[in-house]
Amino acid sequence: MKGIFVTFEGCEGVGKSRQIHLLEEYLKKNNVKYYLTREPGGTPVSEQIRNVILDGKNVSMTDECEALLYAAARVQLLKEEVKPRLDRGELVLCDRYVDSSLAYQGYARGLGVEFVEKINDYAIKNFMPDYTLFLKLTPEEAFKRKGGVDKTDRLELSGMEFHQKVYQGYLALAEKYKDRFIVIDASGEKEETHAKIIAALKEKGVI
Repeated sequence: MKGIFVTFEGCEGVGKSRQIHLLEEYLKKNNVKYYLTREPGGTPVSEQIRNVILDGKNVSMTDECEALLYAAARVQLLKEEVKPRLDRGELVLCDRYVDSSLAYQGYARGLGVEFVEKINDYAIKNFMPDYTLFLKLTPEEAFKRKGGVDKTDRLELSGMEFHQKVYQGYLALAEKYKDRFIVIDASGEKEETHAKIIAALKEKGVI
């Protein structure tokens, strides 16, 4: 029995971490078994790659290098943690996945969707999410909500024009993959957004 793979996407500061935390509380309260991980990260090797990617000191990192590092961390996570759990029929939740690479590196960095898909061939052919929850909120609103840019995060320091391109990339992906993407309006209070997520997951039979 194959498990269910659900991913969370959105711009920086949209509130993914908070919503994932609230979902965890709900799942625990209702005795729903799940496994939560994140990208990049989720394994010792992938977490080391994460540190390299996000380190604000690595300003000389090329866009291609960035994209390849994400893909490398992803394969490690899939083989070490995600695949075994899906094979056992588990519910796997992931904070960001390949759609982040498509939005950030494919669209915003200008590397192109084809390049990103090519280097993520293993993930795309074998482990596309069953559902992707896209928390929809503009970068301007998101950064205002979180109180500004994290000065130690290399991606957050990329500038508003970059983050606007990320947002447009996500909108394009949501339109392209309508059957998989679940668009959640995240402009309201966190409790409202949480209720929308629970309702959507129930409608899809995930919980």
